[in-house]
Amino acid sequence: MIAPDLRSGVEQLGDMIAEASTIIPFTGAGISTESGIPDFRSPGGLWSRNRPIPFDEFVASLEARNEAWRRRFAMEPTFAAARPGRGHRALASLYKAGKIPAIVTQNIDNLHQMSGFAADDVVELHGNTTYARCIGCGRAYDMAWVKRSFETTGGAPDCSACDEPVKTATISFGQAMPEDAMRRATELAQQCDLFLAIGSSLVVWPAAGFPMLAKNCGARLVIINNEPTEQDDIADLVIRHDIGETLGPFVGN
Repeated sequence: MIAPDLRSGVEQLGDMIAEASTIIPFTGAGISTESGIPDFRSPGGLWSRNRPIPFDEFVASLEARNEAWRRRFAMEPTFAAARPGRGHRALASLYKAGKIPAIVTQNIDNLHQMSGFAADDVVELHGNTTYARCIGCGRAYDMAWVKRSFETTGGAPDCSACDEPVKTATISFGQAMPEDAMRRATELAQQCDLFLAIGSSLVVWPAAGFPMLAKNCGARLVIINNEPTEQDDIADLVIRHDIGETLGPFVGN
């Protein structure tokens, strides 16, 4: 059911939240645009201006690694300045109230952690861009180290422990999804009674399968997104309005 207007949508959402015992939010890029993080997929988004660098190309080509890091450093002021928006803060309020045990996200911006979620309760399907990892041994590096290394050598850094390439701790096209995160997201989707898909186009698989999984396991499904999605027809409630305005009333004091 598509909410006819924002007010009735918020009222119905409030009733569903009140009735639910276990809520699992699933968030995509749309929840972070209010925080100044640009959407990747929409017309005019980052991917329409820069072709994504697939994982195998990153591994095989030093120039691809250099370009990947140049792009990341160009985005650093944007990520550094971003603060949780109303959507992040509303979900954090429900988390602190005990309604939300954990959150599943496609986002890489760390804003759910900044809003008040414990890091262990943020299931990151596509990783996190605020730090880096060696693709060989998995050693973590902070961005300041990577930038110093890049500026000193003029090129993408290698791991100081095993000499394999270091990349942002994100999941690139062609890179295997994180098994632990996928398993945990599956369990959360199966166990909730209300699943909130927020700001996701629901076209990136396998992540896009979680709303359907939750619905098939008996949960009510709410989709909050400015644009239509392919799963709107199975949702119990669809709110096609600004995410900050929709979730703002649920921000706790």
